[in-house]
Amino acid sequence: MTKRGVFFDGDRPEGVPVTLSLPASANQLRMTPAEGDDIDWPIDQIRRIPDHAGTHDTMLRITSDPLARLYVPQLADLPRWPHIDRADPPKGRGRLALWAAGAVAAVAIQIGVLIPILADQLAVVIPRQAEHALGEATFQQIRNALGSDAIGPLGLCENPAGVAALTAMSDRLSATLPDAADINVFVLDHPMINAFALPGGFVVFFRGLIDAAETPEEVAAVFAHEMGHVVGRDPTRNALRSAGSIGVLGLLFGDFAGGAVVLFLTERLIDAQYSQAAETGADTFAYDVLERAEISPAALGDMFQRLRDEHGDQSGVLAHFLTHPTLSDRIDRARAAAPDDVTWQPVLTPAQWNDLQNICD
Repeated sequence: MTKRGVFFDGDRPEGVPVTLSLPASANQLRMTPAEGDDIDWPIDQIRRIPDHAGTHDTMLRITSDPLARLYVPQLADLPRWPHIDRADPPKGRGRLALWAAGAVAAVAIQIGVLIPILADQLAVVIPRQAEHALGEATFQQIRNALGSDAIGPLGLCENPAGVAALTAMSDRLSATLPDAADINVFVLDHPMINAFALPGGFVVFFRGLIDAAETPEEVAAVFAHEMGHVVGRDPTRNALRSAGSIGVLGLLFGDFAGGAVVLFLTERLIDAQYSQAAETGADTFAYDVLERAEISPAALGDMFQRLRDEHGDQSGVLAHFLTHPTLSDRIDRARAAAPDDVTWQPVLTPAQWNDLQNICD
């Protein structure tokens, strides 16, 4: 094939007549001027400039040179090139945006897929002693984050009579477990209406939840639910996922450390949101434990109902429990789990309940 065109190099205003040919390899277009060296354009880099005046005349360019142009009359006579109308690969900001999008996608895959899978695997094989050490360290970190420089870590509620009442409740619930579980229960002097579990058997109540409860059975029901997370090792999975996410973010932002990490991890552990299977499993576990301990499982539904009526769906402990299963369904299931023909036994005496309510005094 031989054809004529006009080549513009982008440096001079006038074009240079050239003879066009396709060498035997057919992977490049060769332009031969009357004087000077041949100019070769790779076929896969040639692009048509759209909207050029003329029915058959065409202006071509090459992706590697933003200024060079080739005017070819009657291009329809040339072979069809598959890349001629394809968009250029992104350059400059476009390429940067493409790389940025790829990086964001990679981070999302790591945090949303790879880290949870790895955390689930590690949670099963991590030794109990190491899990307890992890829970102890995170508990202290939470106390430091919620405290202040003036008074130090957030205070523990340690009134002896109140601690004795809480221990009696813990012992009664723990006695129903299928195997010996090392449960460590604490109350933090904070008005938040919440409770949460940490790795290694730590169950933590805020003073606000005990103040909000009307009966010791309501506290015991929340306690049994958190014990279900402990036995299922859900807090360990959550802590490992949070730590892995922090590690990835640290690589991205460099100085993502110090106070920001503490606040991030504290929020993730206190307001842990587990999967639907984990929440349903913890509920079912709580119903069984409460029934074995001769405490009505309906107490969990009663507390949810009253707190929702008083504070709304997103307040305090409800924000912690309000994950995938709807709250109304969970209230109904808790009440349905309490047989009508069973005589339930008080979890604490009135005096013990009074001591527990004053555990922070």
